[in-house]
Amino acid sequence: MNKADDFFTPGERERIRAAVAESERGTSGEIATMVVDASDSYREADILGAMLLSGLLSVIVAVAVHHVTIWSYIPLVVLFYFPCRYLFRLVPRLKLPFAGRLRLAETVRERAVRAFYEKGLYRTRGETGILIFISLLEHKVWILGDRGINEKISPDFWRKLASELADGLRQGRACDALVAVISACGVELAAHFPPRPDDVNELRDEILTDSSSSP
Repeated sequence: MNKADDFFTPGERERIRAAVAESERGTSGEIATMVVDASDSYREADILGAMLLSGLLSVIVAVAVHHVTIWSYIPLVVLFYFPCRYLFRLVPRLKLPFAGRLRLAETVRERAVRAFYEKGLYRTRGETGILIFISLLEHKVWILGDRGINEKISPDFWRKLASELADGLRQGRACDALVAVISACGVELAAHFPPRPDDVNELRDEILTDSSSSP
């Protein structure tokens, strides 16, 4: 699985940083981007997946050796369970079908909200901070605006941009898609929140990760 700290190359990180800085020149709004490996460990999904896979393997082995009884099946399930559990931990994407689409979407949303507060995005002077949050395992994106943003810009606008960025992730053009979304955010923010004479850069322009310190 891709890791957040090295998902973007140094050149791409600089390009994204520059896009944020350029977008913020025309607005008092603040844009932050964050990338995480995953929004949750989905422990229940790897348990369920390991149980089902070990059960399937046990049936295959029992049939192959012509010894299909409960007394052979149960020990085989126990024998296969732990290697299967390790496999799901080693390849996290295997968990996703067992977690379910609603669980994934809700988990990413909750993780994005938590990040908004953990990274101090709620502290901007005019409550005009925006977080573009990318969760790599799920290939999902949430864009969150502070109260000042949400009073003037419809959440539908952010959902549309989030969908476009998620499509870019799935298509392997994450940097181009993120830069385009940052630019679109800047244009929308400029229309509602023009720059102030005493405006200062309140949030870091660089990509945030779980290992990043708060601003």
